[in-house]
Amino acid sequence: MKQQMKMQPVRTAKYRIGQVVRHRVYPFRGVIFDVDPQFDNTEEWYQSIPEDIRPRKDQPFYHLFAENAETEYIAYVSEQNLLEDDNPEPVRHPQVDEVFVRRPDGSYAAKTGLAH
Repeated sequence: MKQQMKMQPVRTAKYRIGQVVRHRVYPFRGVIFDVDPQFDNTEEWYQSIPEDIRPRKDQPFYHLFAENAETEYIAYVSEQNLLEDDNPEPVRHPQVDEVFVRRPDGSYAAKTGLAH
């Protein structure tokens, strides 16, 4: 006999792929290139976040081509820790130009032929 699984309500992501966002606490910004409907990383990674700012797992998490004043990197950030970024400067992460084209409004669109 099959056990019925309770379906978790699906949350709609607040931000979209190609949108430029910034972190609410830390000084970095980036372009969203993927979204997980809820936390999908290791428990070790999760526990490494200071407890007083550790986000809930039941929310969208975003993969960013990120940058700060010193470097570029990939970031994994909860929705609660993101804000829209109104900085008009392009994001300088080297992978942005491989995946996206910049729109006149400053957001990014996936290059044709890259979607799977």
